[in-house]
Amino acid sequence: MTPASAASSQVDRAGGPSLPDVLRRVGRLEVRAARVVDGFLTGRHHSPFLGRSLEFREHREYTAGDDLRHVDWKVWGRQDRLYVKQYEEETNLRATLLVDASASMSFRGAQDAMSKHEYAATAACVLAYLLVSQHDAVACRVFSDRVLAEAPLRTDRSHVATIADLLSRSLESPGAAAKTDLASILASTAEAAARRSVVVLLSDLLAPLDRLDGGLAMLASKGVDTLVLQTLSDDEIDFPLQGATRFVGLEGGAQLDANPRALRGEYLAALARHQQAIESACARHGAEHRLIRTSEPLDAVLAALLTSRGRNRRR
Repeated sequence: MTPASAASSQVDRAGGPSLPDVLRRVGRLEVRAARVVDGFLTGRHHSPFLGRSLEFREHREYTAGDDLRHVDWKVWGRQDRLYVKQYEEETNLRATLLVDASASMSFRGAQDAMSKHEYAATAACVLAYLLVSQHDAVACRVFSDRVLAEAPLRTDRSHVATIADLLSRSLESPGAAAKTDLASILASTAEAAARRSVVVLLSDLLAPLDRLDGGLAMLASKGVDTLVLQTLSDDEIDFPLQGATRFVGLEGGAQLDANPRALRGEYLAALARHQQAIESACARHGAEHRLIRTSEPLDAVLAALLTSRGRNRRR
């Protein structure tokens, strides 16, 4: 048994909660994103990898009214004259959000408020909100074994509504038995990638990892900053199931009636190997990998992520 077959299985247990109506629970993704961002973008948590950057161009002599933050005090110490640094903006960042909508992403653990797909879609919408708030360009592609829907690169605030609508519609029509084709989506994204591009992949990564390795290699060859946000349920990570359980493969697999305790050791070992392979592939190609539990508050997850990236960039 492998994570791709066991971890992505829908658990059918007597008395367990049924999957509620997606639209009732999700509401408008744009509103949810705004609530997560509120008090997050401004103040303590900045978004170091999402904003524009400034490139030093030249000095000019200080004149009254210039911002003292731009005074070059080292030059003043040498020449006893005030000069300010002049900057020019580099091209706006271009980010592409890749949201996995394959069948395994519809899994929702017994204690989860959202399925993996809902969690990933909400995270993507929040990131889109952050990007356009800093005047960066963002695109979004929803995929399974092919691209299901996409929104092109845009910088205007209204584009968040476009992306939210696209993601909401993907939640209304989940990927049925469709599997994940990581190589195809990463390859086509790499082909279109431009200078100063960021690609954020939101997926459970329950797919053949040779496809992931090849796709990451293509992105690395284009100099793309790649962030892999792997979204899994606590039930998939910890396998806490008890009692007679029916496992149903969400991506065309067979059903299996079994005692989870008899499977737990083998399952956790297979998952550990799977995770190690993911981390190795990401490390080989300079991609940052984060494992996110759908039970974690999204604002806390993104705050920790962006703070960590900001710290790493200052090293």
